[in-house]
Formats: sequence, structure tokens, C-alpha cells
Amino acid sequence: MTEPCDLSAVEARRLIGQKHLSPTELLESCLRRIEEVNPAVNAMVAMDEASARQEAKSVEAAIARGDTIGPLAGLPLGIKDLEQTKGLRTTWGSPIFRDHVPDRDEGMVTNLRAAGGIVLGKTNVPEFGLGANSRNAVYGATGNAFDNTRNSAGSSGGSAVALATGMVPLASGSDTGGSLRNPAAFNGIVGYRPSPGLVPSERRIHGWSALSVLGPMARTVPDLSLMLAAMASDDAADPLAYTLHARTVRGEAALFHPPRRIDLATLRFAATEDFGQALVEQVVRRKFREAVSAIAPLAAGMEDATPDLSGGDEAFEVLRAVGVLASHGEKVRTRPEDCGPNMHANVEEALRYSVEDVARALTTQTRIYRGFQSFFERHDILITPAITTSPRSWRELFPETIDGAKVRTYFHWLALAYYVTLTGHPAISLPVGLDEKGMPFGLQIVGPRGGDAFLLGVAAALEEALSGSAATARPVPDLSKLRAATPIAQMEGFLGFG
Repeated sequence: MTEPCDLSAVEARRLIGQKHLSPTELLESCLRRIEEVNPAVNAMVAMDEASARQEAKSVEAAIARGDTIGPLAGLPLGIKDLEQTKGLRTTWGSPIFRDHVPDRDEGMVTNLRAAGGIVLGKTNVPEFGLGANSRNAVYGATGNAFDNTRNSAGSSGGSAVALATGMVPLASGSDTGGSLRNPAAFNGIVGYRPSPGLVPSERRIHGWSALSVLGPMARTVPDLSLMLAAMASDDAADPLAYTLHARTVRGEAALFHPPRRIDLATLRFAATEDFGQALVEQVVRRKFREAVSAIAPLAAGMEDATPDLSGGDEAFEVLRAVGVLASHGEKVRTRPEDCGPNMHANVEEALRYSVEDVARALTTQTRIYRGFQSFFERHDILITPAITTSPRSWRELFPETIDGAKVRTYFHWLALAYYVTLTGHPAISLPVGLDEKGMPFGLQIVGPRGGDAFLLGVAAALEEALSGSAATARPVPDLSKLRAATPIAQMEGFLGFG
């Protein structure tokens, strides 16, 4: 029998609205799952059970009165521990903020609550979201949903694992170099990087930089679309959430939920294993070819092709380092003992760059962006692997080599994701079966500039078309294995930076 916590968000919300499922019943099911499975993986960290129970009862009372309820009414949420939550500990995975309890919600959290979502707890991250291994010196490591000795990726690793294991139906994420897409790929769920400004953020220290975005995570594309519809809004505090005077251009929920119906047979696909330059493990390449073979008969065309990403590694390294320096340089200078190796590495790197380096990086980014526009005149959709390796041990802070080749930096193994980040194009990681090592594989699907609603429709169509085969359907972790697993907190190296 299906537990309420295993229902899709769309189905759970439908049943709540029809009074066939109470918000309290759903919440208690999620709490039981957390109690059973979280010791193995450490995905949910700070919890707010008392407030969540109170909110669930409030939704029940509203339904009993016949009040209009929001699109997320009664759905428990996991909020990434990089986003502030009123009255609930927010640490950014840093000892500096170990005891920090915000007095206000971040704007994105405010929107989710306004839609009826119930904040159940925070999900684990690497320190300040730096890196794709969700471990820190406050809460420790998060294990993969399919094998708790392996990396859950990051920085939204806690959210991805909580979703994969049924702890919550929806969770928030953020993405700079793939922080939504990477953990989605590693844990068999869906992660969406929207166009910059679609989900406003008032906390970006460089407000005009489009590298970092907030976005939704879910188990299915329709669920993700439901959450995005509640997150998208206009906000003058975010300069990228620009609008036309006195006219809302992005807050219309119907744009995103339900996903558009897209006929795959009308679309021209382009496929690339590596953008012509990324280090990609052979196991990932082989699985990607299988995915391409499954999709090709559904499309109007499938061409091996890649836009020009030359200089993309250098450009992303410089621009990312500039952002890290602005956000964290003072912490590294004044509290070096409380800062992890990734923070130190990025600040030291940034201080080596010159204004000329930054100018060159911005120029390269613009050239790559314009090349993408030409590319998308000839193709409707671009697909790639979402991440360059199969999940490895979380004790390895990052893969230093890929098939024997040395990576440039601790985040170079995320190149397939961060190349797309440079362009500002929307991208989604869709689970497509397991690789030959028995771990989830994520397909990165990239849409045209501003094509969020279109891309979600394409992803939903692919998800539906691929769901009929175990080789391409979303994989589900073995919960009995996790229930019986050694708690991750008892494993050597659990607590710390690496």
C-alpha cells in the first residue's frame, strides 16, 4: 500500500482538496519516513515539527470552512539550508552561523508559505553551497539515496535525497554550477535551473549576476512545475526580475502548471556527450548514448552537435571566484579557522585575478551566450549528461581525476552544468534509469532563451515517454536497505569539511 509520503505532490494536493487526505495525515507520514530513513542519509537537518503540525491543522480548518486554499496547501516542504527561514535555524553549513535563527523568511520562502506550503525542515548543504558534496562541519555528510556511502552531490544534496526517499514531496534548491541539477542526477529526481530572475532572490550580493538562481526540486516534472508556479514572481529587490511597468510578466502560475503538452515528434534535438571539451567518465558516456537511442525515435531529428564553449572553463572560474570573494572574503580573512578548504581555495584564487581577467571572462561569457542563440536557431532542444561521473564516495571531497585525467579545479567535474549556467538558458536534470554501476543517471535538457514553460513541457513529455521501460524510467531507492544501513553519523569522516 502506498504511504501518503510517497504520493506525488500533484496527487497529494488533489486528495487534500477533495478531503480524501488530511494535511496532518500527510505530514505525519513524512515524519515517520524521516525517522526511519534519515539516520542513514542525513538529508533533513533542522526540523520544525511543532510549527508544521500547527500549520497542517490550520489548512485542515480552512478546508473545513470551505475557504479557498493555495496550490501547495498542506504539502510539507524541505527548504535548503542556504535559504533563510523565520524561527528555524539557518546555518549555510558554516560553524560561523551554527546557532543562527533568522527573524524573517527569505522572499522565496514567503511565496511558498503564501501558496500553502508547510515548511517542515531544512535540507543539508556543503559550506555556503560551495562544491558538489553536501557535507559540512555543522551537520556532517549527506549520503546518496541509493548508497549512503556515496556522494549525494550538491549543493542541494539534502533536498535531492529527502525527495528521493519520500521525506517530503517538494524541496527548494539553488544553482550556480549545477547545484540543482547535479544532486538531482545523482539521486534520481528532477532538478530545475530556471531562467535568471524567474524565481527572484533578494540576497545575491551581485544582483546583476545571472550565475546563481533559485529553483524547485521534485520527483516528477508535473510536481516540479507546481512548485515553480508558486515560486515565480516579480520582486523589485532582484534586478534580474525586471518587468514592464505596472504589468506582471512572470507571476502567472498558469504559465508553468500544468506543463504544456508538447509533441516530441515536432522537435529537433541536438545531443553532446561533453560539449567537445569536458572530462566525462566512460560509464556516463555509455549511459548517455543509451538515452539518446531511446529518445531519437520520438523526435523529428537527433543530431550530434555542440555550441562553441571554448574558454568556458576559464570564464566560469573567474566569474564564480569574483562572487565568492564578494560573499566570503571577509570571513576567510577574519575567521579562517571556521572556513573550509573550498572557501579558502576560492578566495585565494579570486585574489590572483586582475581586472583584465574579469573583463576577458565577461567577454567570453557574452560570446558563448550569442553562440547559443545561433545554435538554437537550428535546434529546439539540447541534451547532455547532467554530470560527468557516476556517484563516488562522499569521503572524496571532489573527484581529482576522471578516467585518469586530472581535473582543473574542485568544481571542474561540474563542467557540463556550469557551461549552461554561463548562458542563462533554462535547464533541467531528468532521471533516466540507472547506469551500469547501479546508480541514477540524470539527463540534462537545455531549452532556448526564456523558454521555461516550453522546456518543462518537453521534459514532461520525455518523462512520460521514457517511463514505460525500467532502463529509462525514474529509479527508486531501496528504502529497506536504508532502514537497515549503518547510520551515516557513525561512519568515519562524517563531520567536517573533508
